[in-house]
Amino acid sequence: MSKVEFEETSSGGRYFYRAEGGPVAEMTFSKTGETMIIIDHTEVPELYKGEGIGLMLLTRAVEDTRQAGKKIIPLCPFANAQFHRHPEWKDVWSGH
Repeated sequence: MSKVEFEETSSGGRYFYRAEGGPVAEMTFSKTGETMIIIDHTEVPELYKGEGIGLMLLTRAVEDTRQAGKKIIPLCPFANAQFHRHPEWKDVWSGH
């Protein structure tokens, strides 16, 4: 399996995954201040459904955010649901 890749701009960025020659799965975020990001969208093509790609993208975001000492606001319905399922992410969940 290919690794999750990361792209960042001054206002946000994305985590993304692409199997060789396949479509892109991505999770996008916006920056809000210096210490917080808002995960606003996750999209996983049908080809990858059931493979855990969305969770893989989110796990990488949580790890990176934790390492940077930041917090996440999970506005994306998928990300929000996953935060409720993973109490071990409480330290990076803004408002919890």
